Order: sequence, then C-alpha cells, then structure tokens
Amino acid sequence: MNLRNRGHVLKPKVGHIQFLNCLPLYYGLVKSYALLDIELIKGTPTELNNLLLSGKLDISPISSIEYARHHDSLVLFPDFTVSSDGEVKSILLLSRFPIEQLSGKKIALAGTSATSQVLLKLILQHGYGIEPEYFVCSPDLNRMLETADAALLIGDIALKYYIAAKDFYRYDLGIEWKKLTGKKMVYAVWAVNRKFSETKSELCENVFETFRKSMDYSLKHLPEIIEYAVKWESFSPSFLMDYFKSLRFDFGDDYQEGLLYFFKLASEIEKFQAVTQLEYINLHSGAEI
Repeated sequence: MNLRNRGHVLKPKVGHIQFLNCLPLYYGLVKSYALLDIELIKGTPTELNNLLLSGKLDISPISSIEYARHHDSLVLFPDFTVSSDGEVKSILLLSRFPIEQLSGKKIALAGTSATSQVLLKLILQHGYGIEPEYFVCSPDLNRMLETADAALLIGDIALKYYIAAKDFYRYDLGIEWKKLTGKKMVYAVWAVNRKFSETKSELCENVFETFRKSMDYSLKHLPEIIEYAVKWESFSPSFLMDYFKSLRFDFGDDYQEGLLYFFKLASEIEKFQAVTQLEYINLHSGAEI
C-alpha cells in the first residue's frame, strides 16, 4: 500500500545509519522509489538513538542496548537487525598490548555506538577478567591513542583498520562474543516509537513492508550494491562482498536468544532491569513474526 492518503502525503520520519553495514537494507528503497513516501534522516547510531527516544523520529535502527534501556517506550520490527554469527569486521578493539594485558590501562571508546561499548566491557570482564579504565572519545584513532592504550572503533572507520591495522593487536568483537558465549550477536534493531505504533499502525506496517521488499531486493542483488558502493568507498569489491556476507539482517530465534543473553549480562553492569521478552509491532497483513 502506498503511504499517500487522499492526496495528502503522510511521511513517517525514518532513521538511516550512515554506515556501510546498513546499505543492503536501504539500497532497495531507491529502486522502489519508496523514498518518496518517507522522510529519511541520516546519522550515527548514537544520533539516531537520541532522535528516536526524543520523539523526533518515528522509526529507526537503534543500538540494541538502547532498546533494552528504553523498551517501555519502544516496540520492534520483527525481521530486521544488524547482526553476526562470529566475525563482524566493523567493530574492532585496536590495542598496543595483547588484550590480556589491558587491566588498569586506558581504553578510548568511540562515542558512535552504545551497544559496542557495553559489548566490549562484557567481553573484557567475563572473557578476560580485566578491568581497564574507559573514556569516550571521537572516533579518530590517532586522537584516541594520544591518551589511551587501546581504542574501540566501529563502522566504516573500523573496516579501514580491519585491513590496515598492522601496528596493533586487533580484536573483532563479533569473534570475541562468539568465543565467550557461543551465541550470535545483535548490534542494532529496528525500533518504533510506541505511541506512533499505536496511533499510526497502518503507516507503521507500510514502512515495515517497504523495508522488507528493500531487503529482499538487496540480498538478491549484492553485486549491484557493491558496484554502487565502490564508487564512493576505498574498499575492493571482493572485500565488500565478504563483509556483507559476514553480516546478518534477519531476526531468527537464535539471534533473539543471543540478544536476550546479551541483555542479561548487560543488566548486571548497567542500571536497567533485564529484558526477558522482545515486543514487536502488531502486523495485520499476516506477516510472520
């Protein structure tokens, strides 16, 4: 169903993470002309978190930990995430020392993703039994390492150092989470402002269907997406293909299980009650949850 209603264009405000990891979910929107029917607002995960929680966005990808912190005011789209089963490539700890030697040392955390910050703390605490000193910094490796011994990078900048981090010890947090728990990891979910989902349920469902079509198109046309991306990025086509194939965008039972386990561990170091059940939008079209 088109989002146009009796000559009046209703445009839900929808967030878009400006990282390559979300390109497959959004690329199909251009092909379907769906951008005519939504107001797309771009930003980092942290920026979109704040816009959604303040009511300035209706629907947006959000750091999964922020859903846990604010689940009373949010509901989820059932089929969309940014996840991995092991290696993720774009969430990295770069360190001057082996990870086992970081206790008491300073780690600079990129301020662009709340989930990655908590994930690193859990991995170091539960996986290595160490307690570094953390501080948040802009995602510039040289600036981060002026005062820190290690740095957490996410997104496209992390991908660049995934290829060229020869002077550092490099740790992929997707691999580290899998090694620690044996579970899959969900970094971002698609969340809906609860009030918007209750008062604009048809619009909400239309956006969901639009995104599902976009994802279906994109996953069938990865070479086309990569051809588009290499025009603007410095990565090789083979690297981008490998990267996109290492990511998962769906929300199957095993990913839900991994996310709830992440919430359980996170609640022990964060000030929120553990989320034991995920709450989704009501779909009236018969879509599977």
